[in-house]
Amino acid sequence: MAALAALLLFSAPASADIVVQGNARTDAETIRSYFTGSSPEEVEKGLEALRQSGRFATVSASRKGGTVIIRVTEGNQVNRVVIEGNSKVKTENLQPELRTKARGAFSPQVAEADVARLTEIYRRAGRAAAKVSYRTVELPNGRIDVVFTVVEGDKTGVKEIRFVGNNVYSTRRLVGMMETTEMNFLSFLKTSDVYDPDRIASDLELVRRFYLKNGYADFRVISSDAQYDPALQGYVINIVVEEGPQYRVSSVGVESHLPDIDGEALNGVLRLSPGDVYNGDAVEKTVEALTREVAKKGYAFTQARPRGERNPAAQTVAIRFVLDEGPRVYIERINIHGNTRTRDYVIRREFDIGEGDAYNRVLIDRAERRLNGLGYFKKVKITNEPGSSPDRVVLNVDVEDQPTGNFGVSGGYSTNQGFLAEVSVSESNFMGRGQAVRLSVQAGQIARGVNFSFTEPYFLDQRISAGFDVFARRQDAYNYSIYASTSIGGTLRLGVPITDELSFSPRYSIYQTTISIPNTIARPYNDCSVPTAITPGYSVFFPSWQGYPNLFYNCQSNGEASLAIKESQGTIVTSSIGYSLNYNTIDDFRNPHNGWMATFSQDAAGLGGYSRYLRTTGDVRYFHEIPYLDDVVGIARLQGGNLLPFGGYTPRIQDNFNLGPSLVRGFAPGGIGPRDSNIFTTYNARYGNSLGGSDYVGGSLEVQFPLWGLPKDLGLRGALFADAGSLWNFEGRTNYSNNLPTIPGVTCLAAYTAAAGFGQGTCVVPNSNAFRLRSSVGASVLWNSPMGPIRFDYAVITSKANADITQNFRFSGGTNF
Repeated sequence: MAALAALLLFSAPASADIVVQGNARTDAETIRSYFTGSSPEEVEKGLEALRQSGRFATVSASRKGGTVIIRVTEGNQVNRVVIEGNSKVKTENLQPELRTKARGAFSPQVAEADVARLTEIYRRAGRAAAKVSYRTVELPNGRIDVVFTVVEGDKTGVKEIRFVGNNVYSTRRLVGMMETTEMNFLSFLKTSDVYDPDRIASDLELVRRFYLKNGYADFRVISSDAQYDPALQGYVINIVVEEGPQYRVSSVGVESHLPDIDGEALNGVLRLSPGDVYNGDAVEKTVEALTREVAKKGYAFTQARPRGERNPAAQTVAIRFVLDEGPRVYIERINIHGNTRTRDYVIRREFDIGEGDAYNRVLIDRAERRLNGLGYFKKVKITNEPGSSPDRVVLNVDVEDQPTGNFGVSGGYSTNQGFLAEVSVSESNFMGRGQAVRLSVQAGQIARGVNFSFTEPYFLDQRISAGFDVFARRQDAYNYSIYASTSIGGTLRLGVPITDELSFSPRYSIYQTTISIPNTIARPYNDCSVPTAITPGYSVFFPSWQGYPNLFYNCQSNGEASLAIKESQGTIVTSSIGYSLNYNTIDDFRNPHNGWMATFSQDAAGLGGYSRYLRTTGDVRYFHEIPYLDDVVGIARLQGGNLLPFGGYTPRIQDNFNLGPSLVRGFAPGGIGPRDSNIFTTYNARYGNSLGGSDYVGGSLEVQFPLWGLPKDLGLRGALFADAGSLWNFEGRTNYSNNLPTIPGVTCLAAYTAAAGFGQGTCVVPNSNAFRLRSSVGASVLWNSPMGPIRFDYAVITSKANADITQNFRFSGGTNF
């Protein structure tokens, strides 16, 4: 039709009249307004606009002499458009996709196109068997209702993903890194098993980058084919790949074609060294680093281009990064489209270049990756078009906002603290400004609290995050803690990126801690000092021993808190300034297989407040996928800490490190390290109270592996571990009995008085204050369930101190619903 119209109108003069025929309800002048002229191009453009308006059943054009005749057929007017039978896809999501509109002219061709469009929407929603049809309902005065009927059918997801040609990595491993999953008994909880061509393409890019990162420079996806299998009632995805050999780097260097730039002087920014396994990510980061480095030296148009010379026989590749002066093209304008919520400046600040700067494709690609990584958008695409002159280019940034808020209700149970629950509200793109806000309220059998945090990712228009946290927490006394504590305070923090892997995070914290000892009938932990109605003591029913009351029936036998804890009662304020250095090269934060994650922190208390100490901690973890074993990851961890008091300050128990399963699994919370002695056998007082220590060190080796035979998206993995560590050096007071008249021959116990019953002293259990290695081995089951992470640990103690408290089984978990 377009070719015919152009042929008929080819000779039409620009001044030709436009005559409208066939219109009954639409004014002729309204139809003429679609035409800006009578040239063939202008007429064809007007015809297309009329078709797109949806107001006419048919439109056509012809020429008669100097007149252009526009013929239209209005057909029936649509009164309303109805969609029925849909429940899995909401009507408000379907209606905008229809071209058949109320108050427009009905077109059978447009209605058929709408049927095809709705069918495609259902196919992408995982219901390829859905049937869509339409019918019309006649109404008076030439009007009709258009009714689209949907028979949704059952969910048709991905039944199987097959890889062909993969020898180095198993199909399970490759499928495991894809967002697309296979259907199983958990399909009612997920949508990732819905066939989506766009998601498959994104998954294949993840697979490609994975191979390139691990040295397979020749890797390519030969084909990807999705077939709907009626027998299986789902899709089978066939992916054919060619892995090629794994390459190592034989040499790497910089070749500069710039007059004032010495290539060898830039070797310090290279992310690869001879002998390394070829790494596509490292090549990409080197290109970015070199581009930024030469830009600082005045070469804004220079781009680093990697060139590799493969030696298939030796399976090596020689890499050169070539620096060439690029064409002098400037960015005329950056247009942003599609952001209905996120503000323009939030998008623009992810660019290291702006309008008027030199065009540099490397930095533009980096901005696209940053925008995709924010999580604010469903998709981000940056394209360019010619500007107003040959040396100008216009960037078009197309984005699609997605929901970034989250309301969560969480619950769980742990063997340490019983049942717990949390309600949280969070927003990672607050009011479209890119700020993160979170409010959470926790409640449980033992602990409760409230937390609020706010983060501005670009403080003072710099790539520096700034934020604050305020909190209030209360923890009651329980099996492993004989005192209750309340903390109220807040933290101001900054995050300064040094490199892509290294960041510096300074902070200032101030908080108030209150220690209290319960002294009730159920928990008489302070009745040696403040007797209660049930405080045991001398009576006619319990005869004395050598003139003293019965040693096994007194205020200590029901679980008395130690004098070290009693000395820590009350409220103190801690004001500290500190920092953390964080280094992270892990490949996947949710499921790491390779890389390092290390943190070094120091906090100095004494900037006001009561406490005076320097606290230093370090934690290093190394992840490495074990060769020749499918999806088996080895993890090595080393941690340690030191508390150094100064200014004559004596640390209190709340200042010390109180550790247990976080250091060596198989021990109770606070079950390792210095304890006060007690000669009685009540459970809470059997080994006295945990006092904590000023020094600790620990190491762990763990192997995590899939539970073969189970679907990978079930999220179940197993682990075997071996832990070792020690906590020592309590620097507080260790013998309070010197201030009391003691019983002859009985250590750390004061004599009986009528007023107070038995007195009380404190001594540290022999050897618990010295360095002594504790160790354990065990097994775990880890479940990354749809309801949240759950972990079961069972440990067997291989070495311990006499006063330690063990806890072989430990369970923790949570849920979001």
